[in-house]
Amino acid sequence: MDGTARHRILVCTSCKGTDPGTRPGPQLIDALRSELDRRGDTVVEVAGVACMAGCSHPCTVGFQAEGKASYVFGDLTPQDDLADILQFADLYKLLADGWCSSVDRPGKLRRSTLSRIPALFPAAPIEAKATKTTAPMEPAE
Repeated sequence: MDGTARHRILVCTSCKGTDPGTRPGPQLIDALRSELDRRGDTVVEVAGVACMAGCSHPCTVGFQAEGKASYVFGDLTPQDDLADILQFADLYKLLADGWCSSVDRPGKLRRSTLSRIPALFPAAPIEAKATKTTAPMEPAE
């Protein structure tokens, strides 16, 4: 990787924590930024999002980069999942198209994936990833 691609970790700032009145998003943003700064990582940026519509799975975290599949994970906490989130960020930077199997994701991220969204402009045709082919539809007469 040439280091010029921008990668973004998105953290929901509206998700409610398990303790009444708490919102873990801002704490997670601070922890991620602090650790990325400590590492000298200039490729990954962290941003807060007012709502990621994962309200039943707080705290919600997303990953995105141009030309790569995007991910949304849920049920994450700053206390328990920071290392897994950072480890996935390292993996995600190395994936040409952002695509990886759940078994390749670290720790809790293996089972907390809420969504994987194909890239808007994928590096390879989506059909190339398919294991099953279908014939093109005939035009209606």
